[in-house]
Amino acid sequence: MKKLTPGTKYQIQCYKHNGKIHRAWDEAVLLDIKPDYMVFGNNKTLVTEAVGNTWKTKEPAIMYFFKEEWFNVIVQFKKDGIYYYCNIATPFIIEEDTIKYIDYDLDLRVFPNGSYKILDRMEYKYHKKMMDYSSDLDRAINYALDDLIKKYRNHHFAFDSVRNKKYLEQYRKLKNN
Repeated sequence: MKKLTPGTKYQIQCYKHNGKIHRAWDEAVLLDIKPDYMVFGNNKTLVTEAVGNTWKTKEPAIMYFFKEEWFNVIVQFKKDGIYYYCNIATPFIIEEDTIKYIDYDLDLRVFPNGSYKILDRMEYKYHKKMMDYSSDLDRAINYALDDLIKKYRNHHFAFDSVRNKKYLEQYRKLKNN
């Protein structure tokens, strides 16, 4: 594994509970290393879906991956404002220069006006049944969603637009060098 140094490039692999890869991002540039999380950035990066189709992200993003939390936060800088896409997912690991985590379907989408919406409840119910999530896992996932909403309402640092704009500037400077 590469030494954890800001500016280092990684890939991201998102898996499902059954161990199958769900989606992969071609690039995530390490911006910051904290004891309990890491911050990455990317822009117009290639995404490959499990079925093989590919697409590119449309805007710059700052990504928070946590070592203990069951969610990750993607800050999207769109033309009409900052959006947050939060995945309920296992804490991440880095293996073979790749950030890896298991995605558990439920997502929190936060809009520039401050409103939010929980996404993919039906997908979660389907996968819970198909992949036989245990009751302990179901409780952990639902607790993570409730905790994430509380953190958003209490202005958790991952939702701080000033902080995220500084990370975006850092990302742009690293990409220009």
